[in-house]
Amino acid sequence: MMLPELLALWHVALAEALLLVALLVAINGLDDLAIDILWLVMPRYRRQPQPLPPAPPPNLPPARFAILIPAWDESAVIGAMLQRLFATLDWPDYAVFVGLYPNDPKGQAAVAALADPRLHVAVGPAPGPTTKADCLNSLWRAVLAEEAASGRAFAAIVLHDAEDLVHTRELAVFAAHLPEHAMVQLPVLPLPDATSPLISGHYIDEFAEAHAKDLLVRQWLGAAVPAAGVGVAIDRAMLGRIADARGGAPFDAASLTEDYELGQHVHALGGRGRLVWVIADGQPVATREHFPATFEAAVRQKSRWLTGISLAGWDRVGWRGGLVNRWMLLRDRKSPLMALLTLAAYGIALLLGIDGLLRLAWPAAAHLPPVAGDVTRALLWLNWTLLCWRLLVRALFALRVHDLNQAILTPPRALVGNFINAMAALRAISRYVQALRSGRRLAWDKTIHRFPGLPS
Repeated sequence: MMLPELLALWHVALAEALLLVALLVAINGLDDLAIDILWLVMPRYRRQPQPLPPAPPPNLPPARFAILIPAWDESAVIGAMLQRLFATLDWPDYAVFVGLYPNDPKGQAAVAALADPRLHVAVGPAPGPTTKADCLNSLWRAVLAEEAASGRAFAAIVLHDAEDLVHTRELAVFAAHLPEHAMVQLPVLPLPDATSPLISGHYIDEFAEAHAKDLLVRQWLGAAVPAAGVGVAIDRAMLGRIADARGGAPFDAASLTEDYELGQHVHALGGRGRLVWVIADGQPVATREHFPATFEAAVRQKSRWLTGISLAGWDRVGWRGGLVNRWMLLRDRKSPLMALLTLAAYGIALLLGIDGLLRLAWPAAAHLPPVAGDVTRALLWLNWTLLCWRLLVRALFALRVHDLNQAILTPPRALVGNFINAMAALRAISRYVQALRSGRRLAWDKTIHRFPGLPS
């Protein structure tokens, strides 16, 4: 093939690729814009934080809570987490159940060092790691055994992880909202990490936008509200209904994202889920924790999320619910495609630079028509506008939830987050395909956790 034909083929392929990527990016951007618009038109009271609910009347017994903490290989953090929880949690009636494994002696020793009558330990029958859902099922059985022994039922089940900073007024907020809701989720606020302002910090932006905007729009529209897995309370009767429907175990041991599926199950059974923003002493009642600070750790964590929600979740949950809920399922499941599409867009930008160099080097290339036609140019301008809007919105929510320092870092963190999400998508697809071919259950691909004040 002669050089003119090669140049013509290059031009056509690049022009078509640019048009396709620009079109898909525009569709995704308009989908995100729709959520922004809905948040703006949503009633103001649904967007504003609420004051701390009043204390229950003294003549009524306080609600009894069971706090479940699955812990595989968490000896580095579980002791400090539990010590802080027992010392600061402001509620008179609760029990903490920690799920451990027979092949985790360090974790068992860390928990055994604590002497508190509210602490219960459940060592699962199988060696770890299994899945977080499997560990939660062991904890559920421990809850049932404690209820039978004490003769007192719990009002709700609360989920936390071994690295969580639990807010002192958390249970008071749950007690105030659970009578009207089957599931109550508190915001999750990633802790800033001075050693990793971009990688760990990009979670700050994502959670601020998701928990201060996206989930509020979902619940306003009547769609399922996915649980975050921490800082969430489920009505005891509702979780019992889910367990009965699943043969006695409320969580599917094969699931990697049991928290996300929990919100879908609650919605399918007619229960209402709600994310609640409450202000106490000038700060949100929320769950705070450190998120991964290295590129590899962030990719590992996000690949598990993508596998469970976008890939395996498609098989497991299907497309249940009405039109709005299916739209939200589509938004959740497009994540791997959009992450890879962003990577493709960066690749197209590089190829456009190469095209520019070719046009400078060869007169034949310089005489080719522009790569972007009228339609493509219009899409590129639309995408540029949507990108600027997206960064502005994300920065405003980082400012709203955190502070100006975090908002300023939003643009570079968006770039870093795009690469993390793309690599996580590739890893998730690879793991999912391997699992399908081998027939093996995916195991708990856990993250190494940190607790504030402890050496990392």
